[in-house]
Amino acid sequence: MVRLADVRVLSFDCYGTLIDWETGIAEALADFARRAGLSREELLDLFARHESAQQRATPRMRYAELLAHVLRRMAADAGIPVTDEEAQSFGRSVPDWPAFPDSPEALAYLKRHFRLVILSNVDRASFAGSARRLGVDFDLVLTAEDIGSYKPDPRNFRALAEAVREMGFAPEEHLHVAQSLFHDIVPAKRAGMRTAWIDRRAGRPGGATPPPPQAVEPDLRFLSLAGLAEAHRRELEEAGT
Repeated sequence: MVRLADVRVLSFDCYGTLIDWETGIAEALADFARRAGLSREELLDLFARHESAQQRATPRMRYAELLAHVLRRMAADAGIPVTDEEAQSFGRSVPDWPAFPDSPEALAYLKRHFRLVILSNVDRASFAGSARRLGVDFDLVLTAEDIGSYKPDPRNFRALAEAVREMGFAPEEHLHVAQSLFHDIVPAKRAGMRTAWIDRRAGRPGGATPPPPQAVEPDLRFLSLAGLAEAHRRELEEAGT
């Protein structure tokens, strides 16, 4: 059983966990979805399939450029045209994606008790815009641009494990926090990490991430980041600290 009070480092996926990327994607692609006759869930499913395929095909491509390719793939699949400007605009949209309402306050609380690390499938410039929405200074940021591969590649989790060691913490003092079972929870568990699933979709399948390749049991599960922060607060109160 993982006790949050025993953890000293929290690493986070950002998009889907801290940033509401499904809303960001849906808003950025609203005109495309209308022209293609896609519902929000159909749009997100199409995105999930083509984003993961593009990441496997071009692991060193910067995320902003990769998103432009993803939209072109989606358009070809849907049988409708998109312009280069539409594709590039989607690639530039990441800083406009909103934070989940609970993320800034929960992160501010967690920052007082933990070292905070980001492990994200984006580029540095895209994340910088999102970081301003989250309102905390992360102790370390690791992006796909830095590592040269996209989650769920094991390289990303080896880089995270090494970074936690270099910060001076043992594996049992580290908890990886994420929404995506596919991108994060399954590969983090394979890497021997403790995990907390932020189940933003409350058990509903689908969305902007592919289904996990296998069943997985996270160590902890919360419906929001606020839920994780509250669980830590309760542990401290019960311990009288």
